[in-house]
Amino acid sequence: MKEYKNVHILDHPLIRHKLAIIRDKNTNTKQFREVVEELATLMAYESFKDVPTQEIVIETPLETTKQTVVKENSIAIVPILRAGLGMVNGILSLFPAAKVGHIGLYRNEETLEPQEYYCKLPTGIEDKVVMVTDPMLATGGSASDAITMIKKRGCKKIKLMCIIAAPEGVKKVAEDHPDVEIFISTLDRQLNEKGYILPGLGDAGDRIFGTK
Repeated sequence: MKEYKNVHILDHPLIRHKLAIIRDKNTNTKQFREVVEELATLMAYESFKDVPTQEIVIETPLETTKQTVVKENSIAIVPILRAGLGMVNGILSLFPAAKVGHIGLYRNEETLEPQEYYCKLPTGIEDKVVMVTDPMLATGGSASDAITMIKKRGCKKIKLMCIIAAPEGVKKVAEDHPDVEIFISTLDRQLNEKGYILPGLGDAGDRIFGTK
C-alpha cells in the first residue's frame, strides 16, 4: 500500500494487547467498552504531542517557577455517531476540559455511501484542535464527509483517530484530506463485500452498546 505522510500507525505492545481483546468475539460488552476507552487514551497520548501549550507561573512549596500547561479551551472532540462515542471518555480522561461535538452519519447498506442526519459542534470550534473519532475506518466515506463538514465551519487543525483501519479507508481520507493527520492502531487486510474490515472485530457500535 502507498505510504501517506499524514497517516500514523501507533504500534505499541500495550495497544497490540488491547486490540487482541476487542477482536475476540467472546469479549463481552462491558470489557469491550472499557478497552475501547483505554485504547483511545493510549492513542490520544501520542496523537496530541503537538497540543497547544502556554507558560504559567506557579508557586511550589519552595519557590516561584514557570511551568508549561495545555492551553485552555484549545481542544474539541467530535465523535462520529454512534461508535465514535465509545472513544470520547478515553480522551476526556487526559483532557477533561475539552469540548465535545457530535456528527451523525449512517451508511446506506446498498450503496455503502454515508448519509448525514445530525451535526452539533461547539461554539468557537474553528479556533480549536479538533479530534474526530471513529473506532473503524472502513470505506472512509463517513470520516471524509465528517471532516468536510468540520472544515466548512472554518476549522484549520483537524485530526482523525481510528482504532482499526482498512487500506481502502486510509486511502480515501488521506487523499481527500492531505492536511488532516490520521492516527490508527493497526492497518487490517481489506474490506469484504459488505464493507466490513477483515479481520476486524465486527460492528464496533453494536459491540460497544450491546445491540444486535
